[in-house]
Order: sequence, then C-alpha cells, then structure tokens
Amino acid sequence: MVVLDTMEKCARVRVLETELNDAPGVCIKLHGPVADVEAAARAAEAAASAMQMPIIAHVIANPSEQARAAYEAGQDYSPLIEQATTQRPENPMSDQANFAVGMIETQGFTAVFEAIDTALKTASVEVLAREKLGGGYITVVIKGDVAAVRAAVEAGKAKVEGLGRLVAAHVIASPSKGVLALLPK
Repeated sequence: MVVLDTMEKCARVRVLETELNDAPGVCIKLHGPVADVEAAARAAEAAASAMQMPIIAHVIANPSEQARAAYEAGQDYSPLIEQATTQRPENPMSDQANFAVGMIETQGFTAVFEAIDTALKTASVEVLAREKLGGGYITVVIKGDVAAVRAAVEAGKAKVEGLGRLVAAHVIASPSKGVLALLPK
C-alpha cells in the first residue's frame, strides 16, 4: 500500500490488478504513459528502499495485446490464507481521502493481535481489514484521522516486542485513489 500510494502520487498511473505471490509479496500491475510508469517504478524503488524492503520494479513498454492472458490473473482464492490472491480496484471510497490509513504487519498472530488491541485502546481508530500473507505474516489495516492513526500505530508497534517480529508499521495520510480502491468497503 505504501509503495502504491507513492507511485500514484508521483505519476499518472492506475492500478490494473494486484496479485499476492509466494514470497510473501505483492505484484502491482500498473497502466499509464511509459514515462509515468517509469517514474512510478523509480518512486517504488525509493519507497521500498526507505523501508528496507526488497523490490523488483520492471516496466514493459507497450506490451503485446496477446500477452494480456499471461499477466492478467483473474479471480483467484487461496484456501491456505483464506482470501483472494488477486484484486482489481473498483470504485474507491472517494476521490479525496480525508483520513489516514495505518498498517501493522508482523510475523506471528499473537503479536499482531496484541498490537491491534493496544492501537484501538490508544486512539479512536477503526479496523478495516486483516490480511494473512502466508508464512505467519499478517497485516492489520486501521483508519482514522492522521494524529489518531499515528498514535495507534506507534503504540501497537511497541507491543510487538517479545511476542513476534515486527515486519512493518506505516501510516499513509490521505491515501491515493488506488489505495482507496483496494481497501475493504
């Protein structure tokens, strides 16, 4: 979500589809003018590097129409992680977000449950989703005003120590249209 938000805020691109892979990780498939997609790829690399996360950003200029069957995954569901592995953005909640989104990702269920309980007790935020990514990785997404989400994420991060491994914790103020479209309704 952080990388997607960064890409959309720096270039005229739109999300075609996201697809979970086995790493765990996500493949974000974008569409737009070549120069904008290239700028978005560079921004994605910078955002991932700042979070010390590995990334592969690759641009295919003017892909063959016949290749569409290979890169469009379509509907897919994983019983292992009990959720869809592909998402196609539909209509976002709104064009302009007047709220923030926070994410706490851990390796270990106990850690993320303790973190989110602490976050909810710290500030007025709402849980939007929980996503299992495989390998014990789980992310909880919260929503609220920027200050509340920042306070909740910070408090939640502090609770992970000793219960599991903190993978990431981040706040997106005024999430981009693509991020909004991928959030649960």
